[in-house]
Amino acid sequence: MVRAGLTAERVTIAGAELADDVGLDQVTMSQVARRLGVKDASLYTHVRSLEDLRGRIALLAADEKTIRIAEATAGRAGKDALIAFANAWREYAHEHPGRYTATQTPIQIDPALAAEAPGPRRAVELTYGMLRGYGLAEPDLTDAVRLLRSTFHGFVALEAAGGFAHERSPQQSWIRALDALHALLEHWPPSREGEPS
Repeated sequence: MVRAGLTAERVTIAGAELADDVGLDQVTMSQVARRLGVKDASLYTHVRSLEDLRGRIALLAADEKTIRIAEATAGRAGKDALIAFANAWREYAHEHPGRYTATQTPIQIDPALAAEAPGPRRAVELTYGMLRGYGLAEPDLTDAVRLLRSTFHGFVALEAAGGFAHERSPQQSWIRALDALHALLEHWPPSREGEPS
């Protein structure tokens, strides 16, 4: 018998909380069921599989992270927007490590669920919108998006793994990294497309 009030959303939230506690790779359907106080079989009324649950966690996290970034960057432009965007990204990764991992992991997501989820689309809009403030156009926009994602994700992943053992604090390096990104975005090098590689 399915526990009253159990929904796909509640199962997803329980899975997301568990991912933050133990890591996304350690989440199992049995652990989620125990957290909810139900039998394992009850979960399959709401999610099809562990991969489906992970996809739902990824979409939930994308929505949450995007809302946080949108709120942080509202009314800002240029360096202020870049710093607010980056800080919101990093803070979300610190506060929700398992959910954050889901947003950075290749997961097969139900196309119907993905089509209804506003988070991923809004994240693209916010990122490209911020970078247009630097006067970038394609293909430079896409290259700049990839640079930001690589920098932000690389930094928070190394930080989470304890990869910054130097006496200089990670926060000081983060501030300087954002200064450097801003300077680069303001002086983006001209495209070399069409030149021999």
